[in-house]
Amino acid sequence: MTAAQTSSPLKIAIVGAGIAGLACANALAERGINVSLFDKGRGPGGRMSTKRLDQGHLDLGAQAFTARDPAFQDALARWANAGLVARWPTISYQASSNGWQLQHDPHARFTGAPRMSAITRHLADTFQTHDRCTLRLATRIEALKRLPDGWQLTDTAGNTFGAFTHVVFTTPPPQTLPLVADWDNALADACRQRPQRGCWAAWAILEQPLPAPPGGHKDWQMARVDHPALRLVSRNHTKPGREHQPESLSLMAQLDWSDRHLENDPQSVADDLWAAFQLLYPPGTSLPDRVASGAHRWRYAQPSQADDRLYLYSESGLALCGDSFTASRVESAWCSGTLLAQALVDRSVQPR
Repeated sequence: MTAAQTSSPLKIAIVGAGIAGLACANALAERGINVSLFDKGRGPGGRMSTKRLDQGHLDLGAQAFTARDPAFQDALARWANAGLVARWPTISYQASSNGWQLQHDPHARFTGAPRMSAITRHLADTFQTHDRCTLRLATRIEALKRLPDGWQLTDTAGNTFGAFTHVVFTTPPPQTLPLVADWDNALADACRQRPQRGCWAAWAILEQPLPAPPGGHKDWQMARVDHPALRLVSRNHTKPGREHQPESLSLMAQLDWSDRHLENDPQSVADDLWAAFQLLYPPGTSLPDRVASGAHRWRYAQPSQADDRLYLYSESGLALCGDSFTASRVESAWCSGTLLAQALVDRSVQPR
């Protein structure tokens, strides 16, 4: 199906170049539709972005993902053939101060190779190969206006874009609400009904490899943690393509703890989560010193509760999608954007 088969030429803006926005943009671009994709960041990826340091790369958002939906499994197979993903982790633990237990995960999990952002950068590059498709980075959209021929976007520098027949928002509901509130009550209410929770993600580069956990494998890759502050530890240097890195950890905080400490200084958060990690080893265990550390705050990490809809569409031409409304998973975000793209096309097809 092409744009020529629709009742009027589609010109679609997508705000947010995370996995949902990129999936939606590519699905539309493959149908020959004019798409403009905007993101406030310097690069695409959202919570699939990767922090780059001189010592190596650290994933501070999504660490791994599953693939259960058939369409997403097909996409995963294409990424694997291109060398963009690999299975990880294969050695996982459940850890607490009481000990470490090997975890047998029934689902295969994957990560980007050599970093999580490889997937989103590939999607961004693919999108830009299509005619009439534009990716604008470092562009924060701050206003939405209805024109006689569609929707106009304005960024913080005063630049205007449009008119667009449709605008898709993949940004978190608290950021989307001010843009849609004056134009669509149903979408505004949906944003209000989806409060978001924050999450701190700390990182640490160590001068030496960690010792084996008590009774465990020294080559463990991920641990789910039972601690009031810390919920997940990921060893970035064990991910495919990063074997040259020194010992490098991502330390993901519990959501309740993050909510209580959301305004804390990043280095104090990094210190607190490192202290929580140290408690997973027996008293007196000598752990390597940190040579670098820090923390990143995701103010809007995931919804307080999931919605059973993968996307929200309005007859006004505005739409919402992304993991802010669905389960907070890479797969659900991709499915959300892909299915919304199909819905936008289907609703615009001429009756025969």
